[in-house]
Amino acid sequence: MGAKIRTFLQETRQELKRVNWPSKQETIRYTTFVIVFSACFALFLGILDYGFVYVLESIVIG
Repeated sequence: MGAKIRTFLQETRQELKRVNWPSKQETIRYTTFVIVFSACFALFLGILDYGFVYVLESIVIG
């Protein structure tokens, strides 16, 4: 059992060495994109929610 775990960890380490990791600049750019996209999407959903609540209140109360 221990030999299998050791082999697995060695193969995993070798595979991680072959991965093409992004540079620091690429990581910053991708992270910024995700944050901005998430904020814009949250704003969009908030506007939709406000609109639906307004319409429903107009129908129920109106």
